[in-house]
This record gives sequence, structure tokens and C-alpha cells, in this order.
Amino acid sequence: MSMRIRVRGTRRLAAVLAAGTLAVLGLNGPAADASPQSYVAMGDSYSAGSGILPLDPDASLLCVRSTADYPHVLAARAGLALTDVTCGGAETKDFAGSQYPGVAPQLDALSSSTGLVTMTIGGNDNNTFIDAILACGSAGVATLGFGHPCQSLYGSSFDDQVDTGTYQALKSAFAAVRAKAPNARVAVLGYPWIVPAAAVPGCFAKLPIASGDVPYLRDLQTHLNSAVRRAAAATGATYVDVSGVSEGHDACQPIGTRWIEPILFGTNFVPVHPNALGESRLADRTAAVLGLS
Repeated sequence: MSMRIRVRGTRRLAAVLAAGTLAVLGLNGPAADASPQSYVAMGDSYSAGSGILPLDPDASLLCVRSTADYPHVLAARAGLALTDVTCGGAETKDFAGSQYPGVAPQLDALSSSTGLVTMTIGGNDNNTFIDAILACGSAGVATLGFGHPCQSLYGSSFDDQVDTGTYQALKSAFAAVRAKAPNARVAVLGYPWIVPAAAVPGCFAKLPIASGDVPYLRDLQTHLNSAVRRAAAATGATYVDVSGVSEGHDACQPIGTRWIEPILFGTNFVPVHPNALGESRLADRTAAVLGLS
């Protein structure tokens, strides 16, 4: 055997051994060849970006889903393969059941190959958000913004509904997500602040809540977010706390600062919901918590 043949054989053997070592270490092949992670976005109008144009042509018009919702922003930024089944008005029961004719249960989008799931959910159970905003708005108008008529009328009833119904429904819904997508990382977002910690001068014209009921509604939202956080912890999901980053961006703030649109004189066609800036910031916060680029 000549020296040249012996050298070629040695080089070929070294190449084979190196390739085998890379394969064992999981380093074989460029990262660009990997398929994008499967990402399913679930949840209600705060995840669907309801009220923001343009609407998603792949969604039922009843869902009022926007292509500017935080799942679309997050997927584009992190290079994820998005399946968006968010739908305005969704409750926990709509995970396993059809919310509207022709709208499949949200759980149907999940599988063992799903890598990431995000959602906001719980605010529509027992009509917590809708009933509280409408009730406090009506009461505030009746008293011209003075006092705390909503708190006087309803007391702890909204909090009680969260404790007796919503919390358990959240745990069951999150457990169902885990069962359908056992290999996924599940992230549950809290709801960004709708109202400030205390009444802001001039806000009543946009958000007709009596001054004494502003902290009452704030406490209700704190209570709901706490239930979401505890249910996430109980089922192994990651809770994305947005209370800190959304402080000072409530519906009483001016355009360009607020993430939530007010009842009156807002820019969204669905009031008391995140605007495009708010959805983008929810994507920022989710990416930061999950370590996504």
C-alpha cells in the first residue's frame, strides 16, 4: 500500500468519525435546515386583536381576528409556524366546543407536534369583563362620575364569580391544552391594565367610570389575573405577567401611550381592547419571558 493511499484512507476515516460525533452531539447540519417551530395561538379577543384592522382573512368574521394581533407579531419575529385560532368573545368552554357555526373547537389545532401555545382567556367567563364595564359605566353616567355606585351595587359579586367558576374552568382548560399538546410550552398571558390605579382627570369623557369605581375595577382585574396565574401554575404553564409593563398604558392615556382603547373616542372599532401598539407590546413581553428572539 502506498503512502498516498494510506493518507487518503486516514482522512476518510477521520471525516466519518467527525460526522458521527456531530450527529451524536446534535450538531450535524446547519440550523437553517430545521423546520420552524409549530406555534398555536389560542384565546379570546385580547389575543385576537379584535378591533384592529386589517382583519385576518382566514378567520370567521365573527371572531374579529386581526393580522396585527400579538401572535402574528410574535411568530414573524421569532420565525414560528403560526396557526392562529384566537377568537373574540372566546370562553374556556370554547376550547373544547365550537364557539360559532363553522368555527372548530380551539383544541382541535393542537397535536403532539405543537411546540408552543399562547393565550389570554378567562375574561369572558361569566361575562366578567363585559358585565363589570357595562355595569360600572352605566352607574358612573348615572352619578355623573362621582362616588362608587358600581361597588355599592355589586360589591364582591364579580370577584366571587371568578373564585367559584372561572378559576376551576381555567385549570380544566389548561389541563386540556396540556393533554392535547404534551410536548408544547404553554404560555398564558395576564390581561394588561384597562384602568389606572386611581381616577385620572379628564378620563371620564372617554371612560365613563365613577372616580370611586376606578380602583374597584382595577382590583377586579387584579383578582382575575391572580386566578389566571394560579391556574397556570397548577397546570405547569408559564404565566406571562404584563401588569408591570402595561402600567401607565391604560385606556385613560393619550393616543401613542395607551395600549387599551377607551369606550368613547377611541381608534378601534371594538372598545376597551388592545390597540395595535398594545398587541405589539404584548408580543414583546411574551418574547422576553419565553426567551424568543
